[in-house]
Amino acid sequence: MTQLVSLAPPQTLARVGSIDVLRGIVMVIMALDHTRDFLHVNALYYDATNLATTTPPLFFTRWITHYCAPIFVFLAGTSAYLSGRRKTPRQLAGFLLTRGLWLIFLEVSIINFTFWFDVTFSLLMLQVIWAIGFGMVVLSGLVLLPWPALLAIGLGIILGHNAFDTVTFTEGTAAYVIWSLLHQSNSIPLSSTRTLFVLYPALPWLGVIVTGYCFGRLYGSDYTSGQRKRILAALGSAGVAGFVLLRYLNGYGDASPWAFQQNGLFTFMSFLNTTKYPPSLLYLLMTLGPGLLLLYVLEGRQARWMNFVRVYGQVPLFYYLFHFLLIHIISVISTLVSGFAWEQINFQSGGIPPEQGYSLGVVYLFWLGIVLFFYPLCLWYARFKAGRSSRLWSYL
Repeated sequence: MTQLVSLAPPQTLARVGSIDVLRGIVMVIMALDHTRDFLHVNALYYDATNLATTTPPLFFTRWITHYCAPIFVFLAGTSAYLSGRRKTPRQLAGFLLTRGLWLIFLEVSIINFTFWFDVTFSLLMLQVIWAIGFGMVVLSGLVLLPWPALLAIGLGIILGHNAFDTVTFTEGTAAYVIWSLLHQSNSIPLSSTRTLFVLYPALPWLGVIVTGYCFGRLYGSDYTSGQRKRILAALGSAGVAGFVLLRYLNGYGDASPWAFQQNGLFTFMSFLNTTKYPPSLLYLLMTLGPGLLLLYVLEGRQARWMNFVRVYGQVPLFYYLFHFLLIHIISVISTLVSGFAWEQINFQSGGIPPEQGYSLGVVYLFWLGIVLFFYPLCLWYARFKAGRSSRLWSYL
């Protein structure tokens, strides 16, 4: 750890250190959720936030990972703004369009394979990379609008999309398919042997990425570090306060109200147990508010641990793709070592039989090992990518 300062890849003017650090933090935490998915006993067969069956350690292991997707998507928008400072509006629009389409392709091909190991692709699942890709495709057209209009669109979606929670359409209709892709998590039959499952409906995440794009303006020359810190503190505090107030009122902002439970701890868990699929207003306030406060804390700071996590934040797509692959390989090996035959592994359900897996404590050990394993790989790739001049590498 004493050598982390010298090992950190060089920073360029196009990068903002605090943003890379925050992204790195969420990438590290993200691996915990995926390690739990594939290695914790029965993890793919239950809901870790179900208060009737969960335990506090399991609940908070899942809950802390809720911060990953919103911050990841929000900072994808911010990074789009920062990269656009070196492009004309038309160049930026073209880049966002092609990168968004590329991300959607990765989601339905490589990422789905690494998640399921199903060569038949019988279940195609649309997750966070699809949501970012869709957001970039739409943003490629929106960036030509004035900044105030963009901000109004982003905030309008975040604040208002829950008003449409009760809207439904008949299964099998075109409206049902479109609404499932945009706002309501559903399964869409593609054929007798293939199903599309929309885990991340795109509309709320579009609001997040557009707002993140507008947020990138804070890191331009119009703002000093001191001014930016004051704004970050105000925005983050407003997000947290808004979450607490709206959640306490138990009205608008989330389809799942909190309720008193058997004790204070479980009541607190109920209060925090907001809706992710699709992300509710309260879910986004609960996660993005503290994220902005963390950016406030990280602004202008230097520490060895920050150099460590920054490495992951500089190559998020590389890390995302390969950490999924490694975790799933480990789970398959674990299943085989436990005595299951290859023929018993059902890769259409992730390849993990019921009652197979490790305790939560062992999952944490695997998680730490996986994160450390990827550090030198991410460091190498960050340096390699920094030395490439071709625009192709901006897609990877």
